Amino acid sequence: MDPLRENEIACYCRVSSRQQKNASQRAEIERWLGGRGVDPHSVRWFEDVETGKTLQRPAFEKLQAAIGHGKVKTVVVWKLDRVSRRLKDGVNLLADWCEAGIRVVSVTEQIDLSGPVGRMIASVMFGLAEIELEFRRERQAAGIRLAKKRGVYRGRRRGTTKAKPERVQELRERGLSIAEVARAVGVSERTAYRYLAASTRQCEKS
Repeated sequence: MDPLRENEIACYCRVSSRQQKNASQRAEIERWLGGRGVDPHSVRWFEDVETGKTLQRPAFEKLQAAIGHGKVKTVVVWKLDRVSRRLKDGVNLLADWCEAGIRVVSVTEQIDLSGPVGRMIASVMFGLAEIELEFRRERQAAGIRLAKKRGVYRGRRRGTTKAKPERVQELRERGLSIAEVARAVGVSERTAYRYLAASTRQCEKS
């Protein structure tokens, strides 16, 4: 394995909401870097507060641009699911990176991916991440069904929403389809259309 060059290392962190913090991710990555004699302050850091269901995230897009310009040769993450929660997206992305000679390291999963073997291992890891996400949804749905059966489920409080119209508008302007926007913010496509229409009306008034 080629030695690490500090100026070619990019560390990527992601959390899904502002209520979550990436401090633990950074700490694990910094520990990994330190164990290899790399100063954490000398590498590039990219951090997102976005869902892992889409690859269209501000910091991630900057990381992709840096890779495209040849400025990054090694990508270090806390776990592979920080890159993507979608099997297809994750595997395709990693295939592109490996073909471009990018080394990908997942510090908590203790895997170092590059070349054909790396792509094979990553496909399994991304698949497990997607299965875990589906299981979580099933458990949540089962919990709601049980709560309804017991008569204790009240749903969201009146007046609250899962996403603001401005957020839907922002994702739409980035080029996401309505279906992708709806998945990203956790609402139905019909609701996403309604939020988009509300945002458009607000812009027309201002």
